[in-house]
Amino acid sequence: MTAPALGVIFHPKFPPETLAAYARRAESAGFDELWLWDDCFLPGAFTSVAIALSATQQLKVGIGLLPAMAYNPLFAAMEITTLARAFPDRFLPGFGHGVGTWMMQIGAAPKSSMKALEETVTAVRQLLSGELVTMHGTQVKLDRVQMQLIPTRVPPLYVGAMRDKSLRLAGRVGDGTILTGMSSPAYVRWAREHIHVGMTEVGRAQHRVAVYLDVKVNRDGEVARAAMRQALAERLPWADVQLNALGIAAEVDAFIQAQGVDGVTQHLPAAWLDVFSAAGTPEQVTAALQRLREAGADSIVFQPLNGDPDCLDEYARDLMPRLKRL
Repeated sequence: MTAPALGVIFHPKFPPETLAAYARRAESAGFDELWLWDDCFLPGAFTSVAIALSATQQLKVGIGLLPAMAYNPLFAAMEITTLARAFPDRFLPGFGHGVGTWMMQIGAAPKSSMKALEETVTAVRQLLSGELVTMHGTQVKLDRVQMQLIPTRVPPLYVGAMRDKSLRLAGRVGDGTILTGMSSPAYVRWAREHIHVGMTEVGRAQHRVAVYLDVKVNRDGEVARAAMRQALAERLPWADVQLNALGIAAEVDAFIQAQGVDGVTQHLPAAWLDVFSAAGTPEQVTAALQRLREAGADSIVFQPLNGDPDCLDEYARDLMPRLKRL
């Protein structure tokens, strides 16, 4: 079994002036990938990618993800072309639905988020390939649009997906899928099944799955696990699709009702902690990574807990030397 690529997230709330140094530290620690988000009202992802790529030598940099309706496909293709030509084989752009309330707030809410995503990714791929594109879709309207300069090698286009329909869409139109945090090994296997259905529909043979994973490591494992319990307790009520993949949605709902917010934090079962995150000693975190690897993750992207930039130092000091040896 091929070892998965290891990535780390630079949270958009981190000051952009710290990005170059953060990217260099990630590369020096042995990470293969750095992933950025394009969250509304925070520093932009495309310019951030340029900073990170310019600051490093081999590190691949991804965007997970660009909200489809916020970008005209032509202008997205223009930005992707610039980065792909300047840094060949190092840029990993990803598209998704975006946060619904934000899309409404900025007047970009689509009539159909699925159509918007499918048409945008399809049009961007065609433009990056140099095609003359005419598309009168539900969301995307292009009339004889063609790039005058295209990438020497078109970068893989990722799609952020969670539920069955969007996962099948990712398999049809994407080169890779981004799975959000709290993706258990069981959920990754379930997601890959739906992705494969979409791939089969159009005859695709290659597809990578990048899995975001909350990671907290400490030589005192209980310190890390206590911090992770608090973080997961806040998100557990909203993880319905991930809970359904494990068949524990009713059990979790009953647990939350019985325990209350404080009780969930204090009494979150260790088994749930281990399937939804990687927390504890370096040995415990390594075991969690291995479970995701066996489930089919091609890239495991460390998500600093609660957007804490100091997590990168913990990964570099306490975890990456062990992973390099393995």
